[in-house]
Amino acid sequence: MTVKDNMLCSKSHEYVYEENGNYNIGLTDYAIEQLGDIVFVELPEVGTKYTKGEIFGTIESVKAASEIYMPVGGTVVEINEQLIEKPELLNEEPFEDMWLIKVSSEAYLEDSKDLLDYTTYKEEVE
Repeated sequence: MTVKDNMLCSKSHEYVYEENGNYNIGLTDYAIEQLGDIVFVELPEVGTKYTKGEIFGTIESVKAASEIYMPVGGTVVEINEQLIEKPELLNEEPFEDMWLIKVSSEAYLEDSKDLLDYTTYKEEVE
């Protein structure tokens, strides 16, 4: 499992990190572990705008369905199409190429102030 150095996590178990001028958003390994076997992922359309804290998607496992929240405000520039077809890939590796959406964000600096670095996040959830 590869954790990005610049990855930040929300208390609702989403992660965000900057890559090539955009921000990748996904679910933490802890969230995936808690959900169990993922069977369905619903993601927004490209071009949709969100503010921090808004629901942008749904994830379902054999155990439960959960809403996914925006850790930072932004506009969706790409969705991870392979997860629509094969949501179970999230169970194998939640970080490397398993981001859910990519956003452009002018609010990142402000919105990320209360996010946790991965080490602190892991200490809080364990």
